[in-house]
Amino acid sequence: MTTTNLTPQTPLYEIALIIHSDWKKVYFGAKPYLEAMACLDSINDKYIFDDAKSIVNYFLANASTWKGDTAKVVKAHLKSLVK
Repeated sequence: MTTTNLTPQTPLYEIALIIHSDWKKVYFGAKPYLEAMACLDSINDKYIFDDAKSIVNYFLANASTWKGDTAKVVKAHLKSLVK
């Protein structure tokens, strides 16, 4: 999976794999949300007591140190999913 293939149907766990492969030193505040995203299929899923939209929003709030082209594309895609 590459960032050019992202669609609204791309599972969150595949997006988490892209993030893991690109962001070598994940910020500690983003790590638990990235790990939760790795267990989710769609933006409508739940992870324990949190819904996927909250998890993605919390991830985005803690991912400001992730930079680069991949980060820009993936963050924009995640933001479009939570609208």
